[in-house]
Amino acid sequence: MNREELKRLFLTFPTLDIPEKKQIIVDYNNNLYWPGYGSVEVLRDGPDGYSSFKSHQENPFLFVSEREEFASGEYELIVK
Repeated sequence: MNREELKRLFLTFPTLDIPEKKQIIVDYNNNLYWPGYGSVEVLRDGPDGYSSFKSHQENPFLFVSEREEFASGEYELIVK
């Protein structure tokens, strides 16, 4: 099987039966040199495709509370 055949096979997989997953993941760093900083990741996966956004913030919980994804109530909040 060559590369072109693999690409065609991959792109023909049905995506309608993929369950939709929406998550906001906050990883609060306990780094001595960066107090109060953490990373925020917003993930969305489902029939419409995959989307990911990651950012390093000074106050990650304030940043999450101001995001429209959090305000919509559709996303699951995970704190690590």
